[in-house]
Amino acid sequence: MESQQEVMVVGKVCEIYEEISKLGDLNPSSHVNNLFTQLVTICTTPCHIDVSQLSQQVRETIAKLIRLCGKAEGLLESHYSTIIGSYENPLNHMKLFPYYCNYLKLSHLEFTMLTTHCTQQVPSQLAFVGSGPLPLTSIILATHYLRQTCFHNYDMDPLANAKAHGLVSSDPDLSKRMFFHTNDILNVSNGLKDYNVVYLAALVGMDHKEKAEVIKHLAKFMAPGAILLLRSAHGAKAFLYPVVDPSSDLKGFEVLSVFHPTDEVINSVIVARKHLVNQGTYSAVLASKCYGVEGFNPFNHGKVIEELTVEDQA
Repeated sequence: MESQQEVMVVGKVCEIYEEISKLGDLNPSSHVNNLFTQLVTICTTPCHIDVSQLSQQVRETIAKLIRLCGKAEGLLESHYSTIIGSYENPLNHMKLFPYYCNYLKLSHLEFTMLTTHCTQQVPSQLAFVGSGPLPLTSIILATHYLRQTCFHNYDMDPLANAKAHGLVSSDPDLSKRMFFHTNDILNVSNGLKDYNVVYLAALVGMDHKEKAEVIKHLAKFMAPGAILLLRSAHGAKAFLYPVVDPSSDLKGFEVLSVFHPTDEVINSVIVARKHLVNQGTYSAVLASKCYGVEGFNPFNHGKVIEELTVEDQA
């Protein structure tokens, strides 16, 4: 039965890819939105697909589909960043983004996983690599969870950074804690040592080779003992985003935990720690860069996502 289901899912995904690949414009429209909604619905159906075991032809199709999904996602975020940024107080209108609730759930999951491995300190400096024009994760974390942390968002697109900056520039708090750097992370070296935590967005490194290059660079230049949080994909959701294999793709890091959501949240989450030079170095680095905050514990935030959801629906 599972085999028949896998064949059906793969076939349907390939059909949708053929339709998407013929589109001349991936900007949001009723037709584009409908195709990607169909794709997401298929890919979030419970299914034990291992994309690495599919035929070479199907894997090539997946690779091309992921790039199209990435382009469409960027255009969707840019579209809504413009809309949200047109309001006097943009941060009050974030829920206009159609996947906002998914980001709430994903951010809560990631924060909980992060606190599991950093129970005594809260990061003073966090880098988000691949933040885009609508940096929802950074905004949600900075607003609801990490209220003392400075967020350094990296993106290669100056227009994306300009739009993102416009969303927080009028806020008296976030405008002082949210920074935007137009740079390829591969060109950032010693600066990476300033961050206690580095987030790597799912679409930074669109294929295995590109992703491996970024991870290798982070392993070389991140501070010893710093946390790397990566987004990956599992099962049929790997038709939408690149896969990071915790067992083979994270040389230079100790994998601490992996979580594969089974609900509508698409991205899997991997938390890893940069290998230590020695224990003394690790303690010195984190002690100099972290604030001690009472209650920085996942158990104190177990109901935050429900509270945020209720608040947004009010």
